[in-house]
Amino acid sequence: MTTDLKQTPNALLRGLPYTDAEWTGGLYRERFQTVADVTVPHLQHMWEEAGISHVLENFRIAAGETEGDFRGTPFGDGDFYKWMEAAVYTAVRRGDQNLLDRLEEWVGLIGRAQQPDGYLSTKQIIGERTGRAVRMGNINDFEVYNFGHLFTAACLYYRLTGRDSLLKIAEKTADYLDGLYRTAKETGEARTAVCPSHYMGLAELYRTTGNKRYLQMLETALELRDTVRNGLDDNQDRHPLREHRTIHGHAVRANYLYAGVADYCLETDEPELEWVLERVWNSLVRQKIYITGGCGALYNGASPYGNFWKHQLVHQAYGYEYQLPNVTAYNETCAAVGGIMWAWRLLCLWKDPAVADVLERMMLNVCMAGVSLNGKEFFYENMLRRAESLPYELCWGQERSEYIRSYCCPPNVTRLLAESSEYAYARDDEALYVILYGQSHAILEQENGAVEVLQETDYPYDGRIRFTFRQAAGHVPEFRLTLRIPGWVRGGRVVVKRGSEVLHEYPGLCGSGWLVLDLVRPDECEVLVNWNMRPRLTMAHSLVEEAAGQVAVEYGPLVYCAEGMDAPLETLDDLVIPADILLQPEPFTIGGREVISLTGSFYRRKALCDRTALYQEYRAGGYEPVQVRMIPYFAWANRGHDEMRVWIPVTEYPSRQKEAE
Repeated sequence: MTTDLKQTPNALLRGLPYTDAEWTGGLYRERFQTVADVTVPHLQHMWEEAGISHVLENFRIAAGETEGDFRGTPFGDGDFYKWMEAAVYTAVRRGDQNLLDRLEEWVGLIGRAQQPDGYLSTKQIIGERTGRAVRMGNINDFEVYNFGHLFTAACLYYRLTGRDSLLKIAEKTADYLDGLYRTAKETGEARTAVCPSHYMGLAELYRTTGNKRYLQMLETALELRDTVRNGLDDNQDRHPLREHRTIHGHAVRANYLYAGVADYCLETDEPELEWVLERVWNSLVRQKIYITGGCGALYNGASPYGNFWKHQLVHQAYGYEYQLPNVTAYNETCAAVGGIMWAWRLLCLWKDPAVADVLERMMLNVCMAGVSLNGKEFFYENMLRRAESLPYELCWGQERSEYIRSYCCPPNVTRLLAESSEYAYARDDEALYVILYGQSHAILEQENGAVEVLQETDYPYDGRIRFTFRQAAGHVPEFRLTLRIPGWVRGGRVVVKRGSEVLHEYPGLCGSGWLVLDLVRPDECEVLVNWNMRPRLTMAHSLVEEAAGQVAVEYGPLVYCAEGMDAPLETLDDLVIPADILLQPEPFTIGGREVISLTGSFYRRKALCDRTALYQEYRAGGYEPVQVRMIPYFAWANRGHDEMRVWIPVTEYPSRQKEAE
């Protein structure tokens, strides 16, 4: 979730109230509608069916209302709280009173399951009765992770509905956690909670209630990390927090950790921790992030930072620098969601447009790929290449699934897409900042009145954007609009007009940066943006071995891929892209939804090889032209099983032929 920073001392930017920004059309609006119409009720059905998820049934058993044993994952409580965020957000946007009433019923159930001392995690509550589970005995029981998602859901629930019923439950659980922290400080016995969602949760409780005890608890949580004995790279606690130099270990845990650290830095003056954030963020974006924004390359492996004689196992993790495999790319959807939460907090802390570029890359590519276009099927991991068949079994398979046994990702990406409009705009004391482009409206409250901003565009498929302005309240003689110049822009142009009169013109813009526009009598002005969008070929660093000699295709902020059904080839292994290819944007329908595809003349490499041999003598077969369609990465795997690849071998063969002629 985004966060309420209106009183935060170190925030250079802060988001708008949820009422003051909304998608009105385009891709983001379509995704929101699919989430509201399909995904939220689809997940609700799964929570309610004890034979599928058992999550609500676990709460009923914990509350003593039904008999039975705990079933499912220990983090199922937290998954339900994530879904509650999406449900309340869409219900409030849609005015769905039935869903809001249903949510309040579930809040009552959660409260009845809560123990008198505030403890609330159903696996242990149920297990304590039979002796099958104990509290805080195993960090992989995710108890504090469940607490954290309860905290953030409760704050959002209160912010959107004004109801404090879930907030009271969350505060009681925070009281329990406070007792644990006091004991840990006295005894010196501390264990790092995995996937520390409670860091962000405690910060949000502080912002929502104004109770400084929650900020102090966050400070204590960070201090206790450094007292952990025999820490693990997997949990980022083998080294003290202030000694972190690179990003490593479990990608979700890392991204949640640093998002929480950023929350702490937003509230307190901690230059040393800010320096940690800068180092680790640069480690991610310069050496370990996928072109799609995916985070965490490895299924399972050994920590590259562990002692040579004592290897440490890691999973769902960041690996070596530039270790970015394609077929086995892990890229858990939750890691990208955590990456966006981290990026948003850094953007508010630093006001750096390059951070917003990364946020947009994650949002439009890997996160949108995490759920199918029909809103019912989900990727746990997000590969960059799918083969027709593999001689080994992947951890999660190669298809989206309606129900994944580790069900953390579906509700996480659902709440992200439901709340995506909260990432669209930000403000400081003087200006409105455009963070994510897309058809929308926003309202900026100023001392002398409020101005409504209307954004008309087909972005991310078209770089042309039109802004117009209306006075929403009072008299607004002047208004400052700050545009993000995306990092991929080359030769962009912005024109400010009043009627037919050109007031200001800014040609030749290149990203990444901000363009500040001071508008006088904004209700009479329009701002016309053209980000000069064109298909481009992108190469990777030479140490990214699995992308060597290959390029990826990007169009504006979108990464594109080739699927087997769009290329008349025996296999995509034979596909080659000319370095001087001309790719043409073309509307294309997938699953009843229109996207912009890219078509062009590629090459088929004539294969003179034994496809089963590990090694063999090279024989040149030459090339022949073939027409291929590429689609946005987020739209792949919606038309049945076939090959897919993002990185494609590139050749300069056509250019050499022209020179010879």
